[in-house]
Amino acid sequence: MRLMSDSRIERDLRNLGVREEGVLLVHTSFRAVRPVEGGPLGLIGALQAVLGPQGTLVMPTMTAGDTVFDPRSTPTDSMGITAELFWRQPGVLRSTHPGGSFAASGPLAGQICAPQPLSPPHGPDSPVGRVHALAGQVLLLGVTHSENTTLHLAEALAGVPYSVSHPCVVEADGEVKTVMIPETDHCCRGFQLADHWLRVHALQREGKVGNAHARLCDSRSLVMLAVEHLTANPLTFLCPAGAGCEECDAARASIPPSAA
Repeated sequence: MRLMSDSRIERDLRNLGVREEGVLLVHTSFRAVRPVEGGPLGLIGALQAVLGPQGTLVMPTMTAGDTVFDPRSTPTDSMGITAELFWRQPGVLRSTHPGGSFAASGPLAGQICAPQPLSPPHGPDSPVGRVHALAGQVLLLGVTHSENTTLHLAEALAGVPYSVSHPCVVEADGEVKTVMIPETDHCCRGFQLADHWLRVHALQREGKVGNAHARLCDSRSLVMLAVEHLTANPLTFLCPAGAGCEECDAARASIPPSAA
């Protein structure tokens, strides 16, 4: 398979509609994009080149939460090689949430990575929420909306009734302890409904970036449509009851009787 140049990746990103000087939240599978000159760092360089010096690049750098989190050294968990290398680069900031951190580079990185509440990890006062407030774009490179953390922001804004708590190790006042952090957790397969919602309104650009199928949309458009559907049916994203999905069954079981 022919190695793709940085300039080819940059051209693909521009053709897709990535905005120069914008804010861009990226979820990616490098395996789907490759082969790229420079590997994952070449892809990161292409993303930064298209955004330009006044643009801000953001990626999730979430961790397992089973040890005390240090934004300078704790590795990501299941985020992919691109995100893992991104946060380690000079000039890249990383937020301090013990389980749901994000990394950013560019002039708005400090604002996006500012401290946030423990819960919800992807609420309005979080990196995802700040990308939304800044009218940023969401880019899915070789992954689907099932990996799209912005849809958790929509759940928070819509006030969905389910919330599952997960343990996370934190350090406070010199004491290491485990706390339970509530979040709108489920299998996330239902997030793929967003493809149809966005396509119907011509609000999603799709095409090839390298060898990956890419999706690009505005965070605000995505959240607006998702909140609209969640307002009509708060359980839109959960697998049907009896479908055998343990994660969605746990989310359903978390719903208070008064909200069922």
